[in-house]
Amino acid sequence: MFDKLDSIEKRFKELDSLLVQPEVISNPQKYKETSRLHAELSPIVEKYSTYKKVLGSIEESKKILAEAKEDEELQQLVEEELGELEETKANLIDELKLLLIPKDPNDKKNVIIEIRAGTGGEEASLFAQQIFRMYSRYAENHGWKVEVTGLHPTGVGGLKEVTAIIEGEAAYSRLKYESGVHRVQRVPVTEASGRIHTSAVTVAVLPEAEDVDIKLDEKQLRIDRFCSSGPGGQSVNTTYSAVRITHLPTGMVVTCQDERSQHKNKARALRVIRSRLYDLALQKQRETIAKERRNQVGTGDRSEKIRTYNFPQARVSDHRIGLTLHRLEEILNGGLDPLIEALITHFQTEKLKKEVEA
Repeated sequence: MFDKLDSIEKRFKELDSLLVQPEVISNPQKYKETSRLHAELSPIVEKYSTYKKVLGSIEESKKILAEAKEDEELQQLVEEELGELEETKANLIDELKLLLIPKDPNDKKNVIIEIRAGTGGEEASLFAQQIFRMYSRYAENHGWKVEVTGLHPTGVGGLKEVTAIIEGEAAYSRLKYESGVHRVQRVPVTEASGRIHTSAVTVAVLPEAEDVDIKLDEKQLRIDRFCSSGPGGQSVNTTYSAVRITHLPTGMVVTCQDERSQHKNKARALRVIRSRLYDLALQKQRETIAKERRNQVGTGDRSEKIRTYNFPQARVSDHRIGLTLHRLEEILNGGLDPLIEALITHFQTEKLKKEVEA
C-alpha cells in the first residue's frame, strides 16, 4: 500500500509541475485533463502527508520517552500522547485504504432518474409523485438542476411515471444506490376504513452517457413527431413539438414533450436513450462479473426491495444495511444525506474487503 502511495505522491508532484508549463496552459484540453488528475490525487496526497507527520511525531515521542526514564510525570504525559498518536495513525491507515479503492468512472456524471408507480394502484402513483419531489428537493439542496423529460400524471395528482435529468457535480456518486423498489406503508387518503396499505414504486438511477460512451446509429432509430398533450398554452395540439424515439434493435422507446421546441425535445430524448443503452451495457458487464465472482458488491439490481417508508411510525428503513431512521418527514423533504452517507460508507467498506481478499 505504501509503495502505491509513494508512487501517487511522485505523480502528484509531476502534475504540479505540468500545470505551470506554458505548453500545458496553452492547450485547454490538456490543461483540463491534467487539472482533473491533479484534483483526484490531491485528497490522497494530503492524507498521506498527514500520516507521515503523525509517524514523525510518534518517533519523536518515543525518543523523549527513552530519555525521560527518571521523570515519571513526563513519561506519563508522553505515553498518553503516544497512545493518541497511535490511534490517529490507525484511523489514517483506514482512511488511506478507502481513498485507494478504485473509483467508479461514472461517479462524476449527471443522472437520468426514472420513477414508476408499481403495486398499489392510485396510492402507488401518489407515492411516486412524493418520491420524485423528494429527489427534486435533494437536488435543490445540493445546487443541482432537474430537467423533466417525460411525465405521465394520473387523475388524482399522482404520477404513473416520470423521467428526469439531474445535472450536478458528482450527482451519480450520491444517487447511484437509490435504484430499486421503494415501499410505502400508510393509510391511503381514499381508504375509508383506515387500514394500512402497502404500495411500491421503482426507481432507476442511470449515469448519463456521453457521446464517447455510446455511439448512436441514426439508422437504428425511428423518430416520430406529434402534437403535445396536457397543459402548455396555445401551442398544445397545434404544433408537432413532441418527439418519440424508438431504438429499433432493443425496442426501447422514449417520449419527450416537456419543451415547446421539437429540437430540444429530441435532444433530451436522445440523452435518455443513450443513457439507457449505457446502463444496459453496464448491466451485461455486471452479469458477466457476477458469474465469475458470486459475491459481487453493489450490483445495483433494481428488482431489489431496498427501502420502506412507514408513515404510522414515521420511520424509514433501508433493508440493505439494516438502518432505520425515525425522520420520515425530513427525508421526504429532501434530507436524504444521513441515508446516502451510510450507504456510501457501507458499500465502500464492502469493496475494501473485496480488495483485501483479492
